[in-house]
Amino acid sequence: MSFFKLKIHILANACVINIFYLFLKKIITHNAIYNTISSIEKDFTTPTMIKLIKIDEDSRVPKYKQIVDSILQNIANGNLKINQKIPSINNFSEEFYMSRDTVEKAYNILKERKIISSIRGKGYYITRTKLESKVNILFLFNKLSAYKMKTYSSFINTLGANAHVDLHIYHCDETLFLNLLDKFEGAYDYYVITTHFKTDELKHLSFTDEVAKAIQRIPQDKLVIMDNIKIGLGSEVIKIYQDFENDIYNALKEGLAKINKYKRLILVYPEKAVYPYPRRILHGFRKFCVEHEINFEILSEVYDDMILKKGDLFITIEESDLVNLVKQIRDEEYVLGSDIGIISYNDTPLKDLLGITVMSTDFNEMGEIAARMILNKEKGEIKVPFNFIDRNSI
Repeated sequence: MSFFKLKIHILANACVINIFYLFLKKIITHNAIYNTISSIEKDFTTPTMIKLIKIDEDSRVPKYKQIVDSILQNIANGNLKINQKIPSINNFSEEFYMSRDTVEKAYNILKERKIISSIRGKGYYITRTKLESKVNILFLFNKLSAYKMKTYSSFINTLGANAHVDLHIYHCDETLFLNLLDKFEGAYDYYVITTHFKTDELKHLSFTDEVAKAIQRIPQDKLVIMDNIKIGLGSEVIKIYQDFENDIYNALKEGLAKINKYKRLILVYPEKAVYPYPRRILHGFRKFCVEHEINFEILSEVYDDMILKKGDLFITIEESDLVNLVKQIRDEEYVLGSDIGIISYNDTPLKDLLGITVMSTDFNEMGEIAARMILNKEKGEIKVPFNFIDRNSI
């Protein structure tokens, strides 16, 4: 090989080596940066974050609640920022020697409250840090109805921007109610609860032993029992209630002069409703009729093609019975409010529009009282007014 060719060959090899060196250097530099970033992220999201969490092994407070409270406290203190990554469930579990289920329950509570969110393949991140400005409230209703929604609307309107309210319906179902309480235990500042349940035979129950135990686990100063307070609780609990037996008794006494114009008073009390009513309504009705020597009858529903007689006065509870009765009165060409009378239980805007006489709790006031007591941090027991509202149907 000539000297000239040898020189070219050496130069070519040098170029290749130099290019390879630069390429290798780039890879090494990239990996170093990546490893550095990963190391920083790992140090930031695991050891640093873990040091902020305080778990007291000797405390009687459940571990999942301690996790929730500790994360919320660190957010309030400014130690945790929005979009900051927090440890995975596995990392948290391993660090504190607790089950994955415990950590997952805590994270699920925080997710429900929109404090954290999870991104598939990336992990968990802080998504909300403004906690101190709002009171977080869980509202558990046994059913949705026009008059229940009046209570809920007045409740949130009175609270205004001072609170965040989550509404859940348990449909008088004990299992669903217990699952909801278990799921949201420790997650809210207040728990507003109505207690109406049903047996397998669709009879009304104010509570069961399991329901009572679950409610008693809620700190009394965070508990608001609304509508039905048969369950025994201490003085720290807010109670806003109806007195079903005496309410109907006193309302009927208020309307006695008009009731006496009719020959028979008929209560349509649904024995097997999907959402059953307290039997104390029956007791108050019977007590009124017996004391005032009223000729009365109790039916379980308004039957199709029912025998109607002039001088009948009906008390309906279910809206479907009211509609069926009004239709039959019109079909039979009786005059509503003269030949046949109707009093309906629980007022709604539709009944007001149709001119139906009602006896009803003031559902707007029920919601307002509850909200006011929460905002003012008041305690106590308040009975909501129950009114006889005379319109054109008797």
